[in-house]
Amino acid sequence: MTDPTAHRPGVPASLERFVLPGLLVLAALTRLPDLATRGTWDADQGHDMLVLRALVHDGVIPLLGPPTSIGDVHHGAWYYYLLSPAAAVTGGASPLAVVALIALAGIAAVGVVWWLARSIGGPVAGLVAGLTMAVSIAAVDESTFIWNPNLIALSSAVALAAAWRAWSGGAPGWWLVAGIGTAVTMQCHVLGIALLPIVGVPFVLDARRRPLRGVAVGLVAIFLVAYLPLIVNEATTGFSEARAALDYLAGGRTPGEAAIPVRFTIVGLRVVSWPLTGLITDRLVPAIVAVVSVVAITVSLGRAARPERRPARWIGLGLLWTVAFLTVAAPSLASVIPGLPNDHYHAFADPMVFVLVGLGVGALLAIRPIGVLVVGVAMVALLGWNLLHLPPTVARDGGYPAAQDAAARVDAALTAAGLDRSAVVQIRSLPAFKSTEAIAYPLAVLGRPFVAALPDDEIAPGSVTGLRPDQLRGLVLLCDDLFRESIGASCNGPAEGGVVPDGGGDGWGPLLDRFEAAPGRFVSVYGPA
Repeated sequence: MTDPTAHRPGVPASLERFVLPGLLVLAALTRLPDLATRGTWDADQGHDMLVLRALVHDGVIPLLGPPTSIGDVHHGAWYYYLLSPAAAVTGGASPLAVVALIALAGIAAVGVVWWLARSIGGPVAGLVAGLTMAVSIAAVDESTFIWNPNLIALSSAVALAAAWRAWSGGAPGWWLVAGIGTAVTMQCHVLGIALLPIVGVPFVLDARRRPLRGVAVGLVAIFLVAYLPLIVNEATTGFSEARAALDYLAGGRTPGEAAIPVRFTIVGLRVVSWPLTGLITDRLVPAIVAVVSVVAITVSLGRAARPERRPARWIGLGLLWTVAFLTVAAPSLASVIPGLPNDHYHAFADPMVFVLVGLGVGALLAIRPIGVLVVGVAMVALLGWNLLHLPPTVARDGGYPAAQDAAARVDAALTAAGLDRSAVVQIRSLPAFKSTEAIAYPLAVLGRPFVAALPDDEIAPGSVTGLRPDQLRGLVLLCDDLFRESIGASCNGPAEGGVVPDGGGDGWGPLLDRFEAAPGRFVSVYGPA
C-alpha cells in the first residue's frame, strides 16, 4: 500500500507521536468538564433512561429502540444494549455515567477520524481532521447529552476507516469491523441505513479482485445479530414495526412539503456545514462558506492526479448520496424548528466532512507559498469560530439537575397534600403528542410510582399498570410553551386551565403547585378530588 507520507507535507517524527494523545486530550477537555449540566434534558432523555433503568434494574429487555419521528417506527434496540453497562454502574439511578460513555465515544471518534485521514493523506491530513473534530461545536454537542444519534459519529467513523483499510489492501477481516460499525450506525438511527451503500460498494469492488466469501458470511451474521431483537419483536407482535412503516409510507407527502430541489439544497447545507459551523439558522453565512469550501476540496482532489483521488471521490460521492437520500427519506430536514435538535440525525456523515477538510489542507500545503497562507487563514477562522461558540457549561434547560429539582418539588407538593410514596400519580402532557418522561424518570428515581402518558394512548416504561382511574391519587401536568400554537393556548395557566381548572375539576382537586421547571416548560401539580 502506498505510504501517504511520501507525497504530503509531514509532521516531524519527534512530534508526530504526540499528535494522537494531544488530540484525545483536547477532545476530552472540550467534552468532559461540567458533563452533569451541559446536556439538555427532555422527553427523549427521560425515555432512554427509563428504558435503561428497566433493563439494568428490573431485567426488562427491550426489543425496540427509541421511537422515531415517523409514526410508530422505532430505532434499533442495540442502542440500549450498548449503553447498558454505563447505566448498570448506578443501577439506572443516574444519567451521568451514560452521558460519560457517550462523551468517551465522542473522544474515541476523534482518534478514528485522525487515523482515517492520516492513512489516506498523511500526518498533516490526520492532524487537521482530528483537530477540527476535537473542537467542533457540533461534535462536542453530540458528545454531551443522551440521544441515540450521538453514538453514530464513532460507529460510522469505524465503518469508514475499516472499509478503507480493507479496500486499500489490508486484511479482509477489516470488512468485518466495517460491518460492525455500519450495523451499529443503522441500529442507533434508522437513517443510518444511508451508510450501507457507502461501505457496501467498496466491499463489492474488493470482492471482484480477491475471494471474500467467508467475510460475506460473517457480515450476514453480524447483521442478523444486529436485527435479531427486531425479528423477535416482529414475530411476537404481528409485525408491528412493518405495519407502522407501511402506514407511514401510505400517508404520502406532507402538505406544504418543499419541492425536491429546495429540500436538496437545504439538506446539503445542513449535512456539510453542521460539523464545521453548527446549525445553519444560527450561522448561515459561515455555513455557506464551509459548504463551498468542502465542495471545492472534493472536486479538486477528485480531479487531481494524486493518490488521494480515489478515496476523495469515494467520500465525496458518499456525501452526495447522503444528501440525496436524506432529501427523499427525511423531508423534515428542510425545515428548522428552533429548540428542537435534528442535525444529529445525519451525524454519520460528520467523519466524511472532517476527513475531506484534512485532505484539502494537506493538498493546499503543497502549494507554496500561497497554499500555506490560505491554510493558515482558513484554519484560524475555523478553529477560532468553533472555540468561541462551544456549547455552554449549563444547558439552556438546566439539564438533568433542573429535572431533579423539579421532581423533588413535585414530590414535596404531593407529600404536603398527604400523598406518601405509595400513592400513584398520573403524569400528562400538553401537547398530548409530547412524552411525559422528562419528569417521569427523576420521579421514578425518587421512588414515586406513576402512570405516565405517552402519545397514542401508551404509557411510559416503569408505569404502574392495572389501575382504575379512581385509584390515581394526584396529577402532574406538563406544559411546553414551545408548542403553544398546537395546544391552542399559552402555558402557565391558560393551557392548563383547559384541562383542569386551578380550583379543581375533571376528577382532580385544586392546584397544589405550579412552576417553571425550565424556560418555557411548566409543571402543575393537582391533588385528588
